[in-house]
Amino acid sequence: MKSLIKAVAIAAVLAVPVMSFAQSNPSGLTRAQVREELIQLEKAGYDPAMSNDATYPADIQAAERRVQAENAQAAAQQPAADTGYGPATGGTSQTGAPARLDRANTVYFGH
Repeated sequence: MKSLIKAVAIAAVLAVPVMSFAQSNPSGLTRAQVREELIQLEKAGYDPAMSNDATYPADIQAAERRVQAENAQAAAQQPAADTGYGPATGGTSQTGAPARLDRANTVYFGH
């Protein structure tokens, strides 16, 4: 019986550190991204320190709608040329006679 208790205790001690590393970030957001979102919400009028429990959901949802509207407006104002997509441009090029190599004026002259 003592050996069973020891085995369970050893297994528990070994399993705790393994389980502590099993945490993952389910949202996929980094700390910097979450901070940037909070800054955007604060610029849109949301103040987390002044939130009232009775108006909390409405306050943050209104700020989120304002941020989404600003982001949509900024995306609409972005020129299409910045995307890298579009039709091929019709350019021209000219060719001429090959350059004449003057061996006396090269970097390796005399070597």
